[in-house]
Amino acid sequence: MSQFWALVKKGNTSSATAALGNTGLAIIKAIAAGVSGSGTMFASAMHSVADAVNQGFVFVGSVLAERQPTKRFPTGFGRVVNLFCMIAVIVVTVMAYETFLKGIKLLKHPEEASSFWLNFAVLTIAIIIDGAILIKAMKEIVKETRSGATGFGIWTSAIRNAGRATPPTRLVFYEDIVATLGQVFALIAVVLAQTTSFKLMDGIATVIISFMMIGVAFKVGYDNMVGLIGVAAPKDVEDRIGQLILSNADVVDINQMRIVQEGRRYHVEAYVELKKGFTLAEATGIKLRVTEKLLHDHDVADVTLGIMDDNGLVTWPKV
Repeated sequence: MSQFWALVKKGNTSSATAALGNTGLAIIKAIAAGVSGSGTMFASAMHSVADAVNQGFVFVGSVLAERQPTKRFPTGFGRVVNLFCMIAVIVVTVMAYETFLKGIKLLKHPEEASSFWLNFAVLTIAIIIDGAILIKAMKEIVKETRSGATGFGIWTSAIRNAGRATPPTRLVFYEDIVATLGQVFALIAVVLAQTTSFKLMDGIATVIISFMMIGVAFKVGYDNMVGLIGVAAPKDVEDRIGQLILSNADVVDINQMRIVQEGRRYHVEAYVELKKGFTLAEATGIKLRVTEKLLHDHDVADVTLGIMDDNGLVTWPKV
């Protein structure tokens, strides 16, 4: 049991927070949609349901991905989180389709919504909650990518580095951008329906929300398909690991290096060139010290190093 809770604590906090927040929002919105008959509120509720289910799945995946390698699965379980994210994509796609159908129905047969202040209050609360989840996801991106951004720089840093964040954090980030914008569109639709005679805005906003959900499904699906295949580490990660290797005074060059991202961590394989003149025992000791230094980096899952004598050519850094 203690091992189980240790794994849970290592799970992605952004997805756990988002799952809890969206579960509460989905319940509140569903009640408001049932009372008022607002199609936009229904679409927003469906989006929150999709987000809650997705992020719950992703949190479970992030916990399972932290399991230690076994004899049967020697490279670990890092890609499990990509698999769970793909399941989440299916959920988003189904919810987007249902939302689209609702929007088309509202465009053909506009419905009169009631309980304006209930809808207004619920959507305002939703914008605040989804905005807070989005900010947390941005901070997680900054932390995971080690960008060091602070203050308003977190916004630009998160947008610029989102592709390098872990799969769960990316999912929360993309989904909550759409969720927050969706709440804003829904609020505009509710206000216009109350204050003007233009009744199609309810359906228009519902269709827009459905297309944004499809966009998130496509983006997240593509990212995780790449992750399941196995993708090379970003250049800044490769450079950082290269510098760690070369920081050993006995290492003169890196002949070859391959770094593969699996889940949120990296597998490092490299051949390093040592100064000439070492005995086999001395060279093995150097290899073990370099390996230990790399494994102290929390982004590195495992390291396989080969050693060879300096060939007189400089091959690192790669051009």
